[in-house]
Amino acid sequence: MDLLNAADSSWPILNRVFSGHAFVYRASGGWVGRKLPGLPPFLLLEHVGAKSGAKRVSPLVYVEDGVDIVLVASKGGYPRNPAWFHNLRANPDSTIQIGRERRPVRAQVARPEERERLWPMAVEVYGGYHGYQERTEREIPLVILEPRES
Repeated sequence: MDLLNAADSSWPILNRVFSGHAFVYRASGGWVGRKLPGLPPFLLLEHVGAKSGAKRVSPLVYVEDGVDIVLVASKGGYPRNPAWFHNLRANPDSTIQIGRERRPVRAQVARPEERERLWPMAVEVYGGYHGYQERTEREIPLVILEPRES
C-alpha cells in the first residue's frame, strides 16, 4: 500500500483524534494536552475558515523562536498544505493557547531565509518533519506567529 494513499484514507480518523485532543486541551483549561508522553509540545490554534468563515481549532506542534511561535504546515508529508495554513493566509489574525495562556497573534509565511534558519529548529523539536519533507514534492511551509495587540 502506498504511504500517501494510506495517509489520505486515515485523515478522517486523524481529524477525530485531533478534535478529541483539542476538546480535552480546552476543557482542562490547558492543564492537559500541551505535553503528551513521548510527543513534542502542542498548542491550540484558533483560525477562521477561508471560505466558510467558520471558527476552527487545531492542536499543532510548535517551535519557540524568541517571542514568535513557528508552525510547520506538514500535513504528514501529504501533497497539499493543511486547511489551517490556507485559513491563516486568508485570515492572518488569530489566537493561540499554549497551556493555560492565550495569545493574540498574526501569521505570516516564513521567507526563504527565515525558513532556512527555522527548519532545523523544527526538526529538532519533532524529527518526523524530516521524513515528511522527503515524502512530498512541495516545500513544507513554516508559519511564523508574531504577537499582536488584542
